[in-house]
Amino acid sequence: MELNYFRDRLFDLLNDSEGMGITDLNTDERNGLLTVMTDDGNVFEIVCQQATGKGDGWMTAS
Repeated sequence: MELNYFRDRLFDLLNDSEGMGITDLNTDERNGLLTVMTDDGNVFEIVCQQATGKGDGWMTAS
């Protein structure tokens, strides 16, 4: 699975989810960020980047 596909699907899942109280969802593809604002005013950033390795020793790909 490619990173862009994964990020797009994650966006779709968050965008279509009900009951999570998401009021706004933005993408910053240049920096690999999904920014989520909830109805209580909290803001979360999800970083999407591909990792390499297996098991507990995963490392972020350069």
